[in-house]
Amino acid sequence: MSDLVARTGRLHQRYEDGYRLVAGCIPFKYRDSGENCGGKTKQNLQVLMINSTSGPGLLFPKGGWENDETVEQAATREAIEEAGVRGEIMDCLGRYRFKSKTHQDEFSPEGLCEAAMFPLFVKEELNSWPEQNTRQRRWLTIPEAAENCRHAWMREVLEEGFCKWHEEKLSAGKGNSAFSVSSSPPDQ
Repeated sequence: MSDLVARTGRLHQRYEDGYRLVAGCIPFKYRDSGENCGGKTKQNLQVLMINSTSGPGLLFPKGGWENDETVEQAATREAIEEAGVRGEIMDCLGRYRFKSKTHQDEFSPEGLCEAAMFPLFVKEELNSWPEQNTRQRRWLTIPEAAENCRHAWMREVLEEGFCKWHEEKLSAGKGNSAFSVSSSPPDQ
């Protein structure tokens, strides 16, 4: 049983111009491939996805951005609540609009949502987390994640947001100790 408790309800949710504001992340890590390249172990990039509680396919952790937190804090909280991971939140990948069939309410009767999405470099996987009884987590390669995305907008975040961001950071990180120390794989 988790000591952490998931926030519930919509009382403190943020709305803007008819959109429910949500925050989410693409949790990622590097895993040894087992291959040796020039005396160094090659690293593979993986992203973490969770099952949907309302149908087939996988999701990235996301949820309502509340009045008492920053958007980064909301994304970090959702990663802990839904996926049971902690880490370092990084640059905003963008804001993505979508329509939710399950989250219509008086402030957004059409279920319109706008999600701010972030990469989250995973530093800890919790053994116990608030939604562990309803969520399973899976580490996937980028192609596996794209194939299993439940929603087209999440596939767009992955392919056009996260992958481009990751390539830029890796290129810049070769000479930038901040990225290479905190989140990039060893030289490949």
